[in-house]
Amino acid sequence: MTTEGIEAVYLTTHNWGKAAKFFQSLGFDIEFSTGHDSGQLRNGAGPYLFIAEIPENQEAQVNIVLKVADADAFRPDTVVDVVRPFEDTHYGTREMTVRDRRATLDPTGSGQALNRHRLIKRRGHHAGPADRAG
Repeated sequence: MTTEGIEAVYLTTHNWGKAAKFFQSLGFDIEFSTGHDSGQLRNGAGPYLFIAEIPENQEAQVNIVLKVADADAFRPDTVVDVVRPFEDTHYGTREMTVRDRRATLDPTGSGQALNRHRLIKRRGHHAGPADRAG
């Protein structure tokens, strides 16, 4: 079983306001702000962008969120390294964290860039990223 494609890009930053303004200048609209330095933006019908501010002592990251139809049936290929298996989240989904075992998505060679991905399976209702940021 493969994924159903990219659902979102999850970006952490040290300044939510500046990051949101940057993406707004590129044509993204803020769908909602959580009221605690995070929010969701969208540009057209494509995947949404969720930005969350983190403390300065944490490293900012970019995560690609991929959707799967059936978490229980999903079996990753051998090139996929499962960092954390599927587990329930407090915002109504199940998430698995994976990375590229061969680091082919790491153009800098740092081991960081585009190297972690979240696979999600939504349950029942559509839980928004506002729930995620909580």
